[in-house]
Amino acid sequence: MFVGSTYGIKRQRMNDICPHCGFRFEIEPGYFYAAMYVSYAMSVAQVVTAGLLTYQITKSESPWVYLAVLVAAIVIFAPFNFRYSRLILLHYLTPKVKYDPKYEDQLHEDTP
Repeated sequence: MFVGSTYGIKRQRMNDICPHCGFRFEIEPGYFYAAMYVSYAMSVAQVVTAGLLTYQITKSESPWVYLAVLVAAIVIFAPFNFRYSRLILLHYLTPKVKYDPKYEDQLHEDTP
């Protein structure tokens, strides 16, 4: 679904069409804008977890410790959230999207 590695130097890019079965990923214009909400939920869960772990490990009262840890967590998990929020939206939150083997057969028939 994606081109390149998650934590590569190049900009993250998503295929428009699945090279395996020919499925068009962007079902309608702006379809993946909804993935921002999924990514936000993932980020909140990660930040809360990182904050609680930081408290358990350091018992610090300094807001700068928490700020540094939470900003680092957000930056580290951003590429992961970009990819997996789109996957979650596509596979779990869109009930109309199903794999159909006939598309794969048609793709193989169309290629020379």
